[in-house]
Amino acid sequence: MAITVLIPTPLRNLTGENDTVDGSGATIAELFANLEQAHPGIGERLCDEAGEIRRFVNVYLNQEDIRFIDGKDTAVNDGDEVSIVPAIAGG
Repeated sequence: MAITVLIPTPLRNLTGENDTVDGSGATIAELFANLEQAHPGIGERLCDEAGEIRRFVNVYLNQEDIRFIDGKDTAVNDGDEVSIVPAIAGG
């Protein structure tokens, strides 16, 4: 079993146009590092140079915002679903 990662449309060009990919890791940070290895270029879209999740990227673990759990240190397990949602600004 693996962690299912839902990929938003703007990042699908990095995943072979797949809307979901399988991931692995013990935390969101490890999951993102492993995604970068499998899909080069996705890491820099998700995290800044310091390794922090970019402020315009929202991440949900099983539909719960990780900012209200442990951020990038949020634990993930096989069978979990992680959604990456780019923030939309308007005016």
